[in-house]
Amino acid sequence: MTVFDIEIGALAGGPADLGQYRGRALLVVNVASRCGLTPQYAGLQALADSYADRGLTVLGVPCNQFAGQEPGTAAEISEFCEVNYGVTFPLTEKVDVNGPDRHPLYAALVGTPDAEGHTGDVRWNFEKFLVAPDGTVAARFAPTVTPDSAELRAAIEKVLPA
Repeated sequence: MTVFDIEIGALAGGPADLGQYRGRALLVVNVASRCGLTPQYAGLQALADSYADRGLTVLGVPCNQFAGQEPGTAAEISEFCEVNYGVTFPLTEKVDVNGPDRHPLYAALVGTPDAEGHTGDVRWNFEKFLVAPDGTVAARFAPTVTPDSAELRAAIEKVLPA
């Protein structure tokens, strides 16, 4: 079983069907609308736009576990992302990324260490996990690693299928 086999709902309802991304690189990011890091949405959209043709999908996963910074409904989250950042990449339902109700997607992701060796709980909004086209977790990035960072782009380049 890989990340692509895990069930999660889409923000707009129904299944998100991660299996459709099998064979592509997937950047999974827990997102929030009221966070100091929220402007990263613009950089994530730029990544999605610039790498889509080469096999990358950015997947936003709303989470309200960090200081209540994603309190909105699905409709409010969707509207906020579209109006303020022009987000067109897919967003999932709002889930827990830590604790006893941690979503199975994050259970599969959090064992991967970041550059500092951190594993386990997600530390804050906009932590990033890079999934290779075969469904293995290739890398993890701290929330402060921006979408335009050389470190993140180099990792993406390394796992792109095309």
